[in-house]
Parts: sequence; structure tokens; C-alpha cells
Amino acid sequence: MTDRGLNEECGVFGIWGVPDAANLTYYALHALQHRGQEGCGIVALSPEGKMKRIKGEGLVTEVFDGQNLSSLSGNMAIGHVRYSTTGGGGIENVQPFLFRHHTGDFALAHNGNLVNYSLLRKALEDKGSLFQSSSDSEVLAHLIKKESAEARRPRIFSIENALNEVDGAFAFLIMTANRIYACRDRYGLRPLALGRIGNGYVVSSETCAFHVIGAEYIRDVEPGEIITIDHHGIRSRKYTEDCSHHMCAMEYIYFARPDSDIEGCNVHSFRKEAGRLLYQEAPADADIVVGVPDSSLSAAMGYSEASGLPYEMGLVKNRYIGRTFIQPSQALREKGVRMKLSAVVSIVKDKRIVLIDDSVVRGTTSKRIVQILREAGAREVHLRIASPQIISPCFYGVDMSTYEELMCAHKTLDEVQKTIGADSIAFLSREALFKAGKRPELCLACFTGKYPTKLYQPVDQANKDGKF
Repeated sequence: MTDRGLNEECGVFGIWGVPDAANLTYYALHALQHRGQEGCGIVALSPEGKMKRIKGEGLVTEVFDGQNLSSLSGNMAIGHVRYSTTGGGGIENVQPFLFRHHTGDFALAHNGNLVNYSLLRKALEDKGSLFQSSSDSEVLAHLIKKESAEARRPRIFSIENALNEVDGAFAFLIMTANRIYACRDRYGLRPLALGRIGNGYVVSSETCAFHVIGAEYIRDVEPGEIITIDHHGIRSRKYTEDCSHHMCAMEYIYFARPDSDIEGCNVHSFRKEAGRLLYQEAPADADIVVGVPDSSLSAAMGYSEASGLPYEMGLVKNRYIGRTFIQPSQALREKGVRMKLSAVVSIVKDKRIVLIDDSVVRGTTSKRIVQILREAGAREVHLRIASPQIISPCFYGVDMSTYEELMCAHKTLDEVQKTIGADSIAFLSREALFKAGKRPELCLACFTGKYPTKLYQPVDQANKDGKF
């Protein structure tokens, strides 16, 4: 992403019926690290039936070590990697959350964002609920436990009722003393996959976590579905029939790892096809194709193959610098880019370059990368973006800034080109995204301003409050 202004909304992982579950969860969270680098945690159920949690701020390798992992015993666990969205950062917002209750303890992990969070929280607080965090994820726990009359019924009914009250994007994992519930929003905005390992099961935001631990993919959790995993095996229940498959297009474009499959489509294949379509829509008279590492390399390969222009490694990434989008301020993001990317002078000097990137948010880093190539001697830089122009904020768990910060929301294409300093610029069409994924539905709200859910708060007011 050319300005690293988009931030992901976390990753979840759950495992049932497998010895040393916490250790496997550690490796899975490491595979999901790209989805959040601010904090992480694991809750495991001991053989004695007690839930224990370890969590902290920082990377998976910083929070966990051999000593604290060894204290998480048992054959069931859930884990979480976090990038703060609703509620902001802080250790109190690092998940999974662990709740103690007389009807049985339970843990919860969430990927996404609830658009009616503020309304639900106020209603719950008016009824006496006390919140431990400022995260929207905690709302679901209070909804599950809100009625004492529900205590004697199977927990699935409380969960079903709670899920019908929340609105927005989510993949929830709920772990009790006996089972894991995997729940996905009715719009299919956030990914969630089910797999098998040995005699047990796993659930993950992305299938790349399955590869690391040797699990076998079974299927995706369907929109509006609750999957129960316990000694009975896998049971499925729909909490609503009003469902759609509006997977967030940015999962394919940027967020997910290229070795993940989302709803039957490999992420690398999607990006490569998007690159091919980008050439068809916006060819350039150039000598070489260069992709911005790492999420744009697949699209660059596709553009190269379609155009017949050689694909070259004109930019090199310092692997010891974290993803710049995770930096909390624009100044730090810009410093991160200077440390992170270097031009290969002998490759780009005197060349006309097609620079492929996945998206433009603020545009400041796009400008910097073009400058890096020009300073290295590039004769021309033609910027091609493998997604449409981002013109609207996201309300579903992607920290998408405000209208004012989105370059394409208030500039013409010519103005964007002049600001970035490219010789030419072009964006992929919205229609091409459906072609690349071979699917009729996607969430394109950040490209169109048309949202698949209610927003529950006027967009202008949300921006004024600094919440989006």
C-alpha cells in the first residue's frame, strides 16, 4: 500500500481437541501477525477445567516465551492478534477477553467492528453493565449474559440472541469449558475458515495459519452461521437467514497473506489477475515493471505477464522493519518508509518504470516512493494502482481515516498525479475486482461510499467526533 494508511482489524484463531493447544495457537498467531502488531493473547483451558490467559502489548514473539507458554496447558485454546480500532490501544483492550461468571467462565476474541456499538453500550450501561475495556468486542459478552432467565438454557440460545442484536463486521470466537463457538457476521464482511488437525479442529481468520501447524482446510464459516466445536464434532446453526457474501475487497487487495484462500479464491491469484486486468485497462509505455513490496508483488507479476514487460526487483524491503501502516502517526509512517524501502539503482537507472501498488490512501508515501525511484535515476515513473480510488472511510474494522485524509476523496485524478509526482497514474476499475475474484458480491464501500449495513451515526458526525 503506497501510503500504508490502512490498518487491519485483527486476527483470531481457535483450536479444540489437540494436545498442547496453546503452543499451536502461538505458531498460528505468528502466521497471522500481519493482521495486527499492537498486542496479542491466548486463553487456554487446563485439564482441570480452568481458563488461563496470557496477553500483552507487542508482537507474538515479544509477548510469549517458552516459560509462559508452558503454563498454558490443555487441548483447547483461542488466540488473538490486535490492531486497535474501536476503543483504541492499551493493555485493557488486548484480547482474548476472559469473563468470570457463576454459570461458567468464557473467553472471547473478535475480528471486525460493530457499527451499533455506541448504542448497545449505552443501553447496557443504563441497565447496570460495567465494562472493563473501551473495545466494542466486550459488548457481545454483556449481551450474552444480559438476561438471568437465559442462564438455565443452553448457551447457544444466548449467543444467537446476542448476535442478532449486534450489527457490523465480525468473526467471533467464544470459548467455554467444553466447546468453541465460531460466529461470522451476516454480511460475510470478515473472513473465518474451519480446519481439521488430527482428531481436533481449528478456526482461523486466514488459512495461512493452517499451513503452519499442519491443519487441513475444511470450509469457510458461512455468513450468519454459528459453528459449535466440541466432543460431538462440528455442528452448524444459522442465527439469521438474511445473509450475503460481501467480503471486504481489501482482504484480497492488501490485508490477507498471499498464501491464504478466502471463500474459495487464493489471494495471490486474485492479485495477479487484478494486475493483468490493470494492464488491459491502463497500459503504459515503459521498460520494466516494479512492484512495491510485499502486497503489490503479485499484481506486478500479473501486469508484467500481460504486458510482456520484464518484472524487476527495483525496490528492496528491509525485513527488519515492521509494516509501516502500524505506526501510530503519519510522521513515524514516513520515517518508516525511508528506512524500509530502497531502490536498486543499477536496475532502475535510466529506465521508464511502471510502478505497481495496491492502493492509495493518504498518498504521502506514494510521493516518497516515486521520489526514491527518481533519486535512483529512473527516467519516468508511471504509477498503476491495483484497486479503485479510495473515497470513503470504512466502518467495519479497518482504520480508514477521515474523508479529509483520503487523497482521492477530494482530489481529481490529475491533482493526485501532480501531488504524488508520477508521470502518469491510473487505478483499477471496480468491475475488475469482481472479475479477479470470479464472484458477484464484494464490499466496495471504501471505493463507492455505499455501505452494506446501517451506520447508526451520521458519517459527518462520525468524522467530527474523530471516530472514523
